Amino acid sequence: MAFTLYSLLQAALLFVNAVAVLHEERFLRHVGWGSDQGIGGFGEEPGIKAQLTNLIRSVRTVMRVPLIAVNSITIVLLLLFG
Repeated sequence: MAFTLYSLLQAALLFVNAVAVLHEERFLRHVGWGSDQGIGGFGEEPGIKAQLTNLIRSVRTVMRVPLIAVNSITIVLLLLFG
């Protein structure tokens, strides 16, 4: 398989899909990455765990509708061009 721009975009799409389907109560809380795990004090910098949890929550919120469209386009392209 050749390393092309399309392969790179498809890998990025698969990664964003994987982040988008992580469920907070079912998976993240059992691993110790729930929303109540990274609470710090006022004025303290959030740790890496809190930042990654916020990133996962943001990707799930913002990318929900665009992922549906991009996944649909990708499926149609794969069906048409193999």
